[in-house]
Amino acid sequence: MEGVSNPGLPPLPSSDRPDTAARLRDALLGASFTADGLLELLGAPAYAALARSETVPAFRATRGDTPLETLVRLFLLQQPVPHARVAAVLPVDACLEDGWLTRAGAGDVVATVDVRPYGGPADEDWFIVSDLGCAVGGASGIGSAHEGVVLGVGGASTTLAGITVRTPVASALDLGTGSGIQALHATRHATRVTATDVNPRALRITALTLALSGAPAADLREGSLFAPVRADEKYDLIVSNPPFVISPGARLTYRDGGMGGDDLCRTLVQEAGERLGDGGFAQFLANWQHVEGEDWQDRLRSWVPRGCDAWIVQREVQDVTQYTELWLRDAGDHRGDTAEYRARYDAWLDEFEARGVKAVGFGWITLRRSGSDRPSITVEEWSHPVEQPLGDTVRAHFERLDHLRAHDDAALLEARFRLAAEVVQEQVGLPGAEDPEHVVLRQNRGMRRATRVDTIGAGFAGVSDGTMSAGRILDAIAQLLGEDPVLLRDRTPAQIRLLVEQGFLEPVK
Repeated sequence: MEGVSNPGLPPLPSSDRPDTAARLRDALLGASFTADGLLELLGAPAYAALARSETVPAFRATRGDTPLETLVRLFLLQQPVPHARVAAVLPVDACLEDGWLTRAGAGDVVATVDVRPYGGPADEDWFIVSDLGCAVGGASGIGSAHEGVVLGVGGASTTLAGITVRTPVASALDLGTGSGIQALHATRHATRVTATDVNPRALRITALTLALSGAPAADLREGSLFAPVRADEKYDLIVSNPPFVISPGARLTYRDGGMGGDDLCRTLVQEAGERLGDGGFAQFLANWQHVEGEDWQDRLRSWVPRGCDAWIVQREVQDVTQYTELWLRDAGDHRGDTAEYRARYDAWLDEFEARGVKAVGFGWITLRRSGSDRPSITVEEWSHPVEQPLGDTVRAHFERLDHLRAHDDAALLEARFRLAAEVVQEQVGLPGAEDPEHVVLRQNRGMRRATRVDTIGAGFAGVSDGTMSAGRILDAIAQLLGEDPVLLRDRTPAQIRLLVEQGFLEPVK
């Protein structure tokens, strides 16, 4: 990987000598340069401001000369620091030789990359490397107008990491790895991790992120989408936070896919099916077009490859003006020449108008290779807060689908179910009314859904503790309400299926 460079961007540290990375890691941890250490030093407001790329509060909190303050000034605030002060904290000569630091002015050194503590699972202390000034990236972060830069961790990155299924697997693929955050997570539960990116600089930075985090090295491959993957290679897990922004052209590699409209996301989803092993998951963040005269859900259903179940969740929708402004501001275009900004804005609207696009959706796409000739494809809109991490919820969703697919209505009534943890019942109606207008079941975990149920559904859920079959519970409800048990058995399975699919009820094996 040595020798890769981008015009206008500074050289990156060497990734060929893990010895220096290990010594640097030990020094950072020794000075409490961790997520917890930063929170304690800076305080919550300044710590949160750093995540928004606002540095003034952190400057005010690091006016002393402790080792941790030195490291914050050096790596997070990118300030020149006297050589002697750095030498008291880091193996400065080795860092200079391998390119983590460089000399600046009379006796000062500066960092060549941003190194940001990241709290991994199980309280692991990881470090994410990115280009200077680009520590925060993605849909809710601060982008850059410089082509070829590698951004750090933003809202999109952490969202994808949170929804990813984390069962142990033999192989995982991080497609479009960027700074390596998804590959880093995958090293904890995958025997073999492959990471790809069209930008060779991103592969260099991923190698640095893994080394500095004390994680195993990944198989790094240069190329677009699945091009670096051999046709006979299968993966148990594929993850991607791709350059999903729908824009005219491909000005910025890290976010603009370069294909027309949402073709990049569609291609990624459609080609993933052939790369998944049996039972494997593919999980993506994506943008999709809402086209005049077309159902957006039908559009996404058409993307799902044969032999795969799918769960697609639309988390947000923006009209084309909101969307355009978001991404022009992400690149800082609004701070430049006014005429140029207006011309770019106009070009984006021209592109949307030509394609008949009225809005753009953002969300999650999860595929699971089931091989079933009766695939389950769920496309829904859910903009409400969810509980992160959500990986176990995603895995359980597909396990419940398998159960429903394997049980016809007769078998379903012989099965037993248990009410999911932390589901509560709410009765909605006018004050003082004898009976509620309707009953709502609400989850306090996972997707945190709410669904309306009738008296039968509420009663069934309330007594489902895994001890009696669904049919016996319905017979008891029929007797209590004076209903025909045969008719009740006929009409209730659809409601049971919905409660199971949405996670209110769990099958008992």
